[in-house]
Amino acid sequence: MGEAAARPLRADAERSVRVILEAAERVLAEDPGASMEQIAAAAGVARTTIHRRFASRQALIDALASSAARQLARAVDDGRPDTAPPLVAMHRITANVLQIKGAWAFALGLPAEPDSEAAVLHQGIDRSCVAVLERARAEGLIDDAADLEWVRRVYYALIGESLHNEPEGSDPDALAARVIDTLLRGAGPRS
Repeated sequence: MGEAAARPLRADAERSVRVILEAAERVLAEDPGASMEQIAAAAGVARTTIHRRFASRQALIDALASSAARQLARAVDDGRPDTAPPLVAMHRITANVLQIKGAWAFALGLPAEPDSEAAVLHQGIDRSCVAVLERARAEGLIDDAADLEWVRRVYYALIGESLHNEPEGSDPDALAARVIDTLLRGAGPRS
């Protein structure tokens, strides 16, 4: 009986944390100096609820960064970077990442503290990206002489530019196609 009674409470606690983190993203994206009280109001919870879940404002921000990084890592994994054909994986990952980065721009823009969960997740994402690029190179989609670390950084920059310069609500698949086409074919003339 005790275990069954604890399950709904745990689900409520998880839902409460999710609501708080979503509100924190919205509020902090608008005002990075916003208080815990402002975040509580936006989340529709009492200030004490936030303080019960997060010991400090920094703990909330760390949790926000980790949550966003976990979502980004899931978005990359959902693209099946190790098993899908490289071009398919690149497109799916890009569309997924555009959606997550669009929704969690503040949290994903935070510098990850060394050795934090977020930093470890971002390192794993970087490795997955390079692995997909290696597979793309093996299929002749990327030049054999290309520096894959440079290609990864250019790819990330293209994603960033897509997020900053496209109207909100743009089709992530269309943006992904543009990012991948630009990455693999550049701006040169098409034959």
